[in-house]
Amino acid sequence: MRSRLLSVAVLAVAMGLVGAPAVAAPTVPAEDPTDTYYVSMGDSLAAGYQPDTKKDEPVSYSDLLYKTLKESDPHLQFVRIGCDGETTVSMINGGKCAYPDASSQLDFATKFLTAHQGRVKYLTLTVGANDIYHCLTGGSGSAGLPDVGCIAQSLGTIGTNLGRITGDLHKAGGPDPRYVGMNYYDPALAGWLKGGTSQLTAQATAAANNVLAATIATANSANGFKTADVLNAFSNNDIGNPVDVPPFGTLPRNVARICAWTWMCSVADIHANPVGHRVIADTFLPLLTTNAPGAVTSSTGSTGP
Repeated sequence: MRSRLLSVAVLAVAMGLVGAPAVAAPTVPAEDPTDTYYVSMGDSLAAGYQPDTKKDEPVSYSDLLYKTLKESDPHLQFVRIGCDGETTVSMINGGKCAYPDASSQLDFATKFLTAHQGRVKYLTLTVGANDIYHCLTGGSGSAGLPDVGCIAQSLGTIGTNLGRITGDLHKAGGPDPRYVGMNYYDPALAGWLKGGTSQLTAQATAAANNVLAATIATANSANGFKTADVLNAFSNNDIGNPVDVPPFGTLPRNVARICAWTWMCSVADIHANPVGHRVIADTFLPLLTTNAPGAVTSSTGSTGP
């Protein structure tokens, strides 16, 4: 059973954070001149895709953030425009989700920011994983090994495109919003469950995830975005400190986080489960609610092994 799940898991990671077919339109509240806004952009993590229902659900970290932020600002409205399967390329050029009077998610967001300058208080951004995760499990036929050439090319694409995305958003929104992006956890760590040399391969993907995180942080900080350190919240680099995770046994802490906080080890789906989304929300929240300097914050989350 475990072997079958992991075989499916490799395919799931190779496909990226895709999930369900693209939604038709964003969630945008009716206009009111007293409203302020939280704009949530990104891929299926921002959209809240869950494999048990095979659709986007209101369990995303951004849903949790909105609920918390609204407590201190009752006029705060949620503009939820995340798109399942979004890459940095499709965020700029479109092709994944349809947006009214806009060619892409970025086009819609910049138009919204321009039209509501001074009233957008928060903007969160999650994008980049779908550009690279297919490289981590041998998507080009390398027998399950990370494809170094594919990773290098994808990192270049992410850096260039994310620099444009964050630059355009900051230009359109001005200095008022709190702009926060994020790095990622590594679902390919679940390959550790296959045993043998697969454990070395899985931990190698964690190293690649560090480079992805650095690429994202550099592009974000260049354009006034902070970066929520989801990578360390999920203990990406902690290969020791074993944790017992039934029914999978005793696992390295970074693998245990993936098994406990995503669907990867249970149903071979790479998306965060509700507990994982809470951890991600807890990692974002300090950067949205404090004036502390710095590009990256770390969090261990509120729950977990």
